[in-house]
Amino acid sequence: MDDKAFYLPEFLLFKHMYLNNHSYYSLRYGTIDVESLVEQAVKHGIGSLALTDINNSMGMVDFVKECRRKGIKPVAGVEFRNDDKLLYVCLARNNEGFGVLNQMLTQHNLEKTPYPEVVSLPDDVVVIYPTGTRKPAQLRANEYLGVRLSQVPRLLNSDLRFRQEKLVLLQPVTFSDEKTWYIHKNLRAIDHNTLLSKLLPTQFAPDDEIMLPPERLRAAFVLYPGLLQTTAHIMDACDIDFDFSTIKNRKTFTGNPKDDRELLHKLAFDGMAYRYGAQHKEARKRVEDELAIIDKLGFSAYFLITWDVIRYSMSRGFYHVGRGSGANSVVAFCLRITDADPIELDLYFERFLNPKRSSPPDFDIDYSWKERDEVIDYIFKRYGHRHTALLGTISTFRGKSIYRELGKVHGLPKAEIDELVSNPNHFYNLNQHTRHIHELAQHILDFPNQRSIHAGGILISEEPITNYVALDMPPKGFLTTQWDMYVSEELGYEKLDILSQRGIGHIKEAADIIRENRGVVVDVHQVQLFKQDEKVKNQLKRAETNGCFYIESPAMRGLLRKLRCDNYLTLVAASSIIRPGVAKSGMMREYIHRFHHPEAFSYIHPVMEQQLKETYGVMVYQEDVLKVCHHFAGLDLADADVLRRIMSGKKRKKNEFEEIVKRFFDNCNERGYPEKITQEVWRQIESFAGYSFSKAHSASYAVESFQSLYLKAHFPLEFQVAVINNFGGFYNTWVYFNEARRQGGTIHLPCVNQSRYLTSVQGTSVFMGFVHLSGLEENVARLIVSERERSGRYVSLHDFIDRMKPAMEQLILLIRAGALAFTAQPKSGLLWESHLYRKKSHTGDNASLLFREEAQRYQLPKLESHNIEDAYDEIELLGFPVTLSDFEMLETNFRGEIQADGMLERVGRKHRMIGKLVTIKYVKTVRGELMHFGTFVDHKGELFDTVHFPPALKNYPFHGSGMYLLLGKIVEEFGYPMMEVEKMARMPLKPDPRQG
Repeated sequence: MDDKAFYLPEFLLFKHMYLNNHSYYSLRYGTIDVESLVEQAVKHGIGSLALTDINNSMGMVDFVKECRRKGIKPVAGVEFRNDDKLLYVCLARNNEGFGVLNQMLTQHNLEKTPYPEVVSLPDDVVVIYPTGTRKPAQLRANEYLGVRLSQVPRLLNSDLRFRQEKLVLLQPVTFSDEKTWYIHKNLRAIDHNTLLSKLLPTQFAPDDEIMLPPERLRAAFVLYPGLLQTTAHIMDACDIDFDFSTIKNRKTFTGNPKDDRELLHKLAFDGMAYRYGAQHKEARKRVEDELAIIDKLGFSAYFLITWDVIRYSMSRGFYHVGRGSGANSVVAFCLRITDADPIELDLYFERFLNPKRSSPPDFDIDYSWKERDEVIDYIFKRYGHRHTALLGTISTFRGKSIYRELGKVHGLPKAEIDELVSNPNHFYNLNQHTRHIHELAQHILDFPNQRSIHAGGILISEEPITNYVALDMPPKGFLTTQWDMYVSEELGYEKLDILSQRGIGHIKEAADIIRENRGVVVDVHQVQLFKQDEKVKNQLKRAETNGCFYIESPAMRGLLRKLRCDNYLTLVAASSIIRPGVAKSGMMREYIHRFHHPEAFSYIHPVMEQQLKETYGVMVYQEDVLKVCHHFAGLDLADADVLRRIMSGKKRKKNEFEEIVKRFFDNCNERGYPEKITQEVWRQIESFAGYSFSKAHSASYAVESFQSLYLKAHFPLEFQVAVINNFGGFYNTWVYFNEARRQGGTIHLPCVNQSRYLTSVQGTSVFMGFVHLSGLEENVARLIVSERERSGRYVSLHDFIDRMKPAMEQLILLIRAGALAFTAQPKSGLLWESHLYRKKSHTGDNASLLFREEAQRYQLPKLESHNIEDAYDEIELLGFPVTLSDFEMLETNFRGEIQADGMLERVGRKHRMIGKLVTIKYVKTVRGELMHFGTFVDHKGELFDTVHFPPALKNYPFHGSGMYLLLGKIVEEFGYPMMEVEKMARMPLKPDPRQG
């Protein structure tokens, strides 16, 4: 160390004393958010401050930005611990040192090994060991011993006082006062999953870890000026900063910007010929315009990387759906990133890119849930693990989890915790314990709790990502950033979203099943043909959409019928106006009214007619927000886009939002708009907050919907089996089996001679897969199939036992589920015989079976079997009856006065209907009361919908799943019927004869 470093001016000494500070990103440990930590430093006149969160660097970007804003020099560091044991505190002298610390954290997370007790790090990192763990003679040039305030008296009788050049002041900061110390202890008890009263002293921090006035520290260490000088010198030598103004994504695809530009140009025009034909003048102009802006803003690599991912996945035969603001781009359409044609849809170019945009447009690429991880694996291997990472996310203490965690810590019994969780405000005054927990909950509300993984965001970085943050290795098996998408955006990263959805899975699987079952090859990418298919259009108009992506929910089925939707463009609009913001604001109903009566309304302002004529003056898409803000309120496109992003939940700058809102109203006032009109326009804009879709997004969803519709219209059983096998959709599995039956299929129970692990279809016979049999082990289910394929069908119970050697409980499950019905013996007989014909042992000895001879000689008595018994077995093991319908299990033969298909003919009349409950939607009225929308299926298998207003619900609530008798008036809206339920009762079933 340079001698002059020991003689910093005295007034500087006290501005550089805090080397060890924890924010609340020290998960379940720290109690101070980054802004408050920096504010405390400002209050005490501190000139430089280190953030040293425990085993992570997730708060560093926010910390650096806040310090720079408040005029404090930030220092980056990490406190390393194994469990509760403090090993050392490390400070980065510069950005390179910060990268070293991130690499060290990442390596630990990869290897899942403890941190070493002693480290050897380069000079870019300062290492501070706790006093007593090392001797000065053992320390390297960049290593020191930290002395806490409480340890000062020990220095008087220690040789360490003669080695002050190796000592630093290490006053940790974890909380602000006694109250937040108590919060800290609660967090530590939560982390250790123990009672607060049983928390050990080694498991929490002492109560002196607060930011004391520098004068107090100076007074405590007055006898050790060398120690203070060393501390100040280290802090003076450390610094960190980030460039927040540049894009951090990979800068080139080919390695050269010029080559990128030329490659993208070639691919775009090749794609244009494929999509539009080589002579399409409008497409050519649009491609040229877009390429110019893409090149000017430096986004060529981003487009090429996305194209590369699509190229790989298509070469593997994977289906994808491209969404996001990038889907407004003709270039993206030509590159086959998306299937939404911006020219056909008249998509708003400025939603995709405008010359003032500083970040690339979003691309969201959906894959089947079965194939997504392979695509991600390719991206990591293609662009390298040092430069690729999944985006993290931070789950916070919110809602029920807070009360459950605190309830356990304070020893509340489970029943009381459950009550507290279900209604915390109601139990606020129950007793002093629940009141205390409720108050604690308010303190830790929104504290970071755990690091997790973003739904699909991936970063592909120019520099190693560890230059900016440490990486975790979650069970998923891909490196993940410790900070979230908001921080990545602040730094200048733009994520690529690789998402999964089961809708794509069932489209691909349906095509595979059709090829296997019917020998027909379906190209699901021929969407233009699907849009013109009369069968598809008719099915859409009737809302025959069960199992179809995004358009099968009760609300969507109702909307389709109200719109009498039979074309692609109307479906695109429907996909957006169904969103909660538009629906709740009343604009969905207004849109339907204007759709049917375009002559019966007037536009609120001429700008609305000019910009929103396609949607009858109603804001339906995110693009509409941009258009109105720009053309009506005079905001420039950059501000309009920022407003859109904030309202979509993609920005977190409250001040920026408030400034733009003020500008919106000021501009409208300057333009002389009546306040009433301005307020109404703003109300419509505000209804989009957090919910709106871009038109390209809706168009992409509508493409997928048409693919599903085509498959359902022409190959209903194969399609329904694919939906069942992807375990996804709006409804429970039994609803899709019901739909398969309704479409002409015969549903068969799992069968050892017919079924596969997943559900299969042969002609019109649908064989339930073994996967649906509760309690059956997967290895047993798969072995049944593989053994049958290898050695032929099973010919008897004995043959099945000899070949499969199943454990007794597995055999009983199969018999009870009807999987051995091919033997033509009743279940009771099979159960008797299986007990007599058991394996001698589980050693694999093939010599004999216990009771073989006895079983052959023994004659079983004639045993009775009842369908109702079988149905109850099926409900227990499969979740719903198969051999009998739910209606056949009713004690009554009454099936309702009308059925679903007769409701429109009885509008205005009261009727009784019987249905099996499918789903319930819970909605709050303007008075804050709950009302419900129900969906039921009648005995023909047809769906019908109900509405339950608060007075009726109060007297006649739902009582779980089952069969219901409903009394109410049939009403309709735009040709869509519902029942307004006045009374309802859950219907009793025939009893199981085996239950006494």
